[in-house]
Amino acid sequence: MTHLQVNGQARKADVPDDMPLLWALRDELGMTGTKFGCGISVCGACMVHIDGEPVRACVTPVSAAAGREISTIEGMAADCIGQAVQQAWVENNVAQCGYCQAGQIMAAVSLLKTAPAPTEQQIDDAMSGNICRCGTYPRIRAAIKQAAGRLGAGGQS
Repeated sequence: MTHLQVNGQARKADVPDDMPLLWALRDELGMTGTKFGCGISVCGACMVHIDGEPVRACVTPVSAAAGREISTIEGMAADCIGQAVQQAWVENNVAQCGYCQAGQIMAAVSLLKTAPAPTEQQIDDAMSGNICRCGTYPRIRAAIKQAAGRLGAGGQS
């Protein structure tokens, strides 16, 4: 039995230690917001945060996450930066097919937690590992800038 702390809640999963965290979240805990994209840590669709750091859940074994704080897209509604990013995503009509957007949002939240007023280069660097097959990159960039502006203007609580 593996003990996981997901979005502030203690959860148990009866899974092998080497199972990818992605499958434990989706199949065992029913948290389907985190997506399977490539399975080899290339596309970013499976991004979650472990102890505040962005990781690819498709290649992270459950054992590496046990006892640590895991944040998923489902938990972003309770995070002030997550809320600002999600609101900016909606206002900028970022999602087209939407499949990659959970990973994109998780990457953007991580960026804004480390660089509250990111430069163009910081945005490029932070988002470079997340693939959007629909090509919504200009809208993603605009949403990140909008969220950063709101948070910098006192929107962070």
